[in-house]
Amino acid sequence: MRAAELTMGRTFAVHFDHGDDFYTALAEFCVQHEVRQGFIPMFIAGMREVQLVGTCEKLENPNAPVWSSVHLENVEAVGAGTLAYDDASGNVLPHIHASVGLKAQSATAHTSHLVGAKIQFLTEMYVVEIRSPNFSRRPETDLYGVPLLRF
Repeated sequence: MRAAELTMGRTFAVHFDHGDDFYTALAEFCVQHEVRQGFIPMFIAGMREVQLVGTCEKLENPNAPVWSSVHLENVEAVGAGTLAYDDASGNVLPHIHASVGLKAQSATAHTSHLVGAKIQFLTEMYVVEIRSPNFSRRPETDLYGVPLLRF
């Protein structure tokens, strides 16, 4: 277990527009407002299409991460995540999970790591910047290379 007291920075309300690519819009927001690290306590969204980590195949190793994704369309979503800065690339690395409901299938739900999405109508998001400590994300070789949050 690791823990650190956080020094908060700015808090933003962010709105993504119809047709936006979720991760592109998030990256543009981070660049425009010079946000390098923080957390997303919550977002709500309509998504035309979404890719979540998942598979319909039998897992060879149930303890290993799943790297494939499932494609869903016409969903409502709620989610949260963290933002860490990668010094080497100069990019913010988001880690976001979402629960989505398929509108045309009685809101049947799926929950997993968000791989990608296109916005349908809107995304309303809150972003809380963290001033310290520094957040980074490094692949953990002992855990199948999963990039874990470090501070």
